[in-house]
Amino acid sequence: MAEKIVKIENGKLLVPDNPIIPFIEGDGIGPDIWKATRAVMDASVETTYHKKRRIEWKELLVGEKGFDKTGQWLSQEALNSIKSHVVAIKGPLTTPVGQGIRSLNVAIRQKLDLYACVRPVKYMSPVPSPMKHPEKIDMVIFRENTEDVYAGIEWAAGSNEAEKVISFLKHEMHADIPEHAGIGIKPMSQKNTRRLVARAISHAIENVYESVTLMHKGNIMKYTEGAFRNWGYETAADLFPDITITEAQLYEKYDGRRPEGKVIIKDRIADMIFQQVLLRPEEFGVIATPNLNGDYISDALSAQIGGLGMAPGANIGDDCAIFEATHGTAPKYAGLDKVNPGSLILSGAMMLDYMGWKEAAAAIRKALQAAIISGHVTYDLARQIKNATEVSCSRFGNEIIKLMKG
Repeated sequence: MAEKIVKIENGKLLVPDNPIIPFIEGDGIGPDIWKATRAVMDASVETTYHKKRRIEWKELLVGEKGFDKTGQWLSQEALNSIKSHVVAIKGPLTTPVGQGIRSLNVAIRQKLDLYACVRPVKYMSPVPSPMKHPEKIDMVIFRENTEDVYAGIEWAAGSNEAEKVISFLKHEMHADIPEHAGIGIKPMSQKNTRRLVARAISHAIENVYESVTLMHKGNIMKYTEGAFRNWGYETAADLFPDITITEAQLYEKYDGRRPEGKVIIKDRIADMIFQQVLLRPEEFGVIATPNLNGDYISDALSAQIGGLGMAPGANIGDDCAIFEATHGTAPKYAGLDKVNPGSLILSGAMMLDYMGWKEAAAAIRKALQAAIISGHVTYDLARQIKNATEVSCSRFGNEIIKLMKG
């Protein structure tokens, strides 16, 4: 069994030829899109490596399926399995109502310390897009995953806890707060910022992106988001002094021309960057951002390339990583074999890249694009592509496999 387990040694991923990879099917449309994704991933590995490599899948009971069978939405056993196997993939999970869990997705990220939410956003022709030039969009969002307002430290308006906090802030800190307000705390730390920005810069270096942009609202929230900005610059200077230059240095020392092999570190105010990624998307490569900003900007950028149905994502920490669909459970389509599995399929390709199986990942992306070009697509794309033929979720997956096998 041991030889089938992915390991991390000295910061490097060691992947056997037949690794056991845990998967979480997901809720709602999860079973539909997972079935198509699994078939595509198995076909890509088999076709690319001529049966010399193979993934052995291990199901984890999480979400509605877990609750129905074990009485637990998210068991410690499932968390331990993800951590021990290092790499996992999951479909969308529902948020239990009235069950004491704020969000299964957030809980998984926090309990496993998956501090980097990584969302590549790159246009795939000919997916319909609202942009005139979507081909200019090639960005990767690194969103801090463990703190900010997503830490879940808040109290309801009128509760004893909220009143205690308000009283303290008023009398001890001289803050002006309306009576009976709801209260939330926004923690942001140097440690968590530095490790996120370091991973973002490393990604830019390894994948030849010209810049890393620190997205923040530090002009207003000076000691949280402003600190994120400052700590980001410090991280670049401390850990990557020979590879990075600031935007100020670019113009002061290099007349605005990026030296070969250098990564430019710059920052943009959050509201400003929403304009700039629309007007000048080619100026951005990797974007590092606090949690809430990252949630907003990654979804907005996904819309620019055709929507969440074509947007992959991952949650990555130092010990393990989970690759996931970036959209929700869409329960009204559950079991109808209807929805686009593209997000989870591309997340699977992203997982293969992470494992070092880059040839299989490339085969998936190439075949997925060919399937879209053929016009045999799911309903969300068919209604936007002229003369397209609407096919089911499973049929779309089969089209990808057919094209992959030539």
